[in-house]
Amino acid sequence: MSDKTRDKLLCQSHESDENIIKEIRKNLLKEEEIKALSNIFKALSDPTRLKIIYILSKSSLCVCDIADLLDMSQSAISHQLRILRDLKLVKYKRDGKLVIYSLDDDHVLKLFEQGLDHVRHR
Repeated sequence: MSDKTRDKLLCQSHESDENIIKEIRKNLLKEEEIKALSNIFKALSDPTRLKIIYILSKSSLCVCDIADLLDMSQSAISHQLRILRDLKLVKYKRDGKLVIYSLDDDHVLKLFEQGLDHVRHR
C-alpha cells in the first residue's frame, strides 16, 4: 500500500470541514511569495546577519563601526550587508564618501523582535 493510499484511509476516518479546506485552497500563497519569504528567513538564519540587524536596530552605522562592534573585517561585513540589502532588509545612504546603513523599515525590526520574543518566551 502506498503512503498516499494509507494517508487517504487515515483521513477518511476524520471529517474535514470542506468550507475551510476550500477557503484555504483559494487563498494559498503564490509560489513567488513563498520563495521570497524563504529567502528572507534564510538570510535571517545567519548569526552574523542577525547581529547586524540587532546593531542597526539601535542606530544607523557605517561598515567600519559595524565591523568594529563585531570584531570582523570590513569586507566580511560588506558581504553580509549586500545580502541583507538585496533582500531589502537594510538600506543605505551616502554621506560624502561614507555609507550609512539602517534597517529598511519597521517590518524588519518586528521580524527580529518577534523571533527574539519567541526565543526568550521558551
